[in-house]
Amino acid sequence: MEVEIISHLNKIYNVGLYIRLSREDDDKVLMSESIKNQKSLLLQYVKENHLRVYDIYIDDGYSGTHFDRPDFNRLLKDIELGKINMVITKDMSRLGRDYIGTGNLVEKYFPEHNVRYIAVTDNIDTFLDSSNNDIAPFKAIMNDMYAKDISKKIKSSLKAKMKEGKWVGGRTPFGYDQDKSDKNHLVINEEQASIVKRIFNMCLEGLSFYKIAEQLTNEKVKTPAQYYSFEWKSHYNLRYGQWHSKTVRDILTNRMYIGDLVQNKRSKVNYKVKKVIKNNTNDYIVVENTHEAIIDKELFYEVQARIPKNVGRDEKKENHLLDGLLYCGDCGHRISITSRRKKDNRCYTICNYYRTYMKKKLCTTHSNNYDELEKVIIHFLAKMCLNYINKDKIKSSVLSNLNKTNKVNDKKELEILNNDIKQINDNLDLIYIDKLNQKITEEQFERVKLKLEKELSIKQKKYNELNDNMNDITDEKSKNKMIIEYINQFLSMKEPNRELIINLVDRIEIFEDKNININVTFNKI
Repeated sequence: MEVEIISHLNKIYNVGLYIRLSREDDDKVLMSESIKNQKSLLLQYVKENHLRVYDIYIDDGYSGTHFDRPDFNRLLKDIELGKINMVITKDMSRLGRDYIGTGNLVEKYFPEHNVRYIAVTDNIDTFLDSSNNDIAPFKAIMNDMYAKDISKKIKSSLKAKMKEGKWVGGRTPFGYDQDKSDKNHLVINEEQASIVKRIFNMCLEGLSFYKIAEQLTNEKVKTPAQYYSFEWKSHYNLRYGQWHSKTVRDILTNRMYIGDLVQNKRSKVNYKVKKVIKNNTNDYIVVENTHEAIIDKELFYEVQARIPKNVGRDEKKENHLLDGLLYCGDCGHRISITSRRKKDNRCYTICNYYRTYMKKKLCTTHSNNYDELEKVIIHFLAKMCLNYINKDKIKSSVLSNLNKTNKVNDKKELEILNNDIKQINDNLDLIYIDKLNQKITEEQFERVKLKLEKELSIKQKKYNELNDNMNDITDEKSKNKMIIEYINQFLSMKEPNRELIINLVDRIEIFEDKNININVTFNKI
């Protein structure tokens, strides 16, 4: 209810008390600046001056370097509506620490709206002819300098912690949580870590960022964003999000997963501007071996070597075995593969450098029928495999590692499936309770129930099959036969897949005279 009060100057004033406390002030434990003490001081002031308050506006935890604060905006709105014509703060720094913005309020905005402003401890009253008012701009500058100094000290303190190998970020990397006993230390989140490991393995299989994202989305794997802010209002709303190529790339290139702390990757433009910019890699603060690794270092760096082979393929309607492996032997730039032409169902290679600078003729087309080129290269690889790879050596190596590798991989997959099955059963219980409590309708319950039961059936079947396979002991003779078939299939190159090709080939250089240079990844074994 609006109360009109007559002040000691016989003018009707409707008073708004504004109180602000920033996190910086709170960290310094400045009791004189606390919300409680500011409020007490201002209420005492209005009492002594026979004023009564229209409303109190409080912004707790907001910096004075900017003016986008909830209750400050509400204060301005009430001024615009004519509800308030007097604003009182403890001092000018509570109004703001940006000298330009604060000066604009005191010198222009308040006078234009016929608002009287009082800063109690600074002895500033804009409706009085006082020398204190003349030094108000200088106080605003001093407050601004104070904010700048605080900002420098906080940045310096944070960087010192970073260099000590302490985690000082807000949101932890996907796959990690803050240690409950030490907020500056990271611990593995097993559920998220299993997704990270899978993404690395998918990359090793030759899948592009786009294909990895597409597969995870189709399988309804929860995205990092959903783990950080899973704010569905009800348990029946179990929809999953969309994975993106950039998310996959960020995970695959994040050094944090090998146990190294990488910080200071971004920074604010300055203490007044919220905009965040990316820092140069030279400015990153890296401390090795600060937390438990999710990805083995050897695996991580192998993936880094594979990534260039998998780029540039995200939006292709057709994926080719040699995507990302073709280079121009004359200029050194990548060679891409065109879409198939409708008239002859053919696709061709073209030098990217030529395509970009076609008019300048910096290179030539390097055009080849892709399908014919692929046949030639596969035939060449098959001959190399037969000439350079020892069957007996492969067989011996495979036999010694087959059981161990399969057992470890199957065990991990069984653990993931078991967790998924448990989660689905828990969700079924939850939606049943929601139904009993009438939080969801019968129709909603049946729809979600059918969806969960279908998903549960698929997971349970897969779990049972995998469990049976682990318990199925294959005799040595059958095992030998199976391995020999695999080796023969591999060496014949009858059905080469993307994973096989990128494991064998480092790069393929194509020259304008049709000569081809194939750099393989293996030596004679």
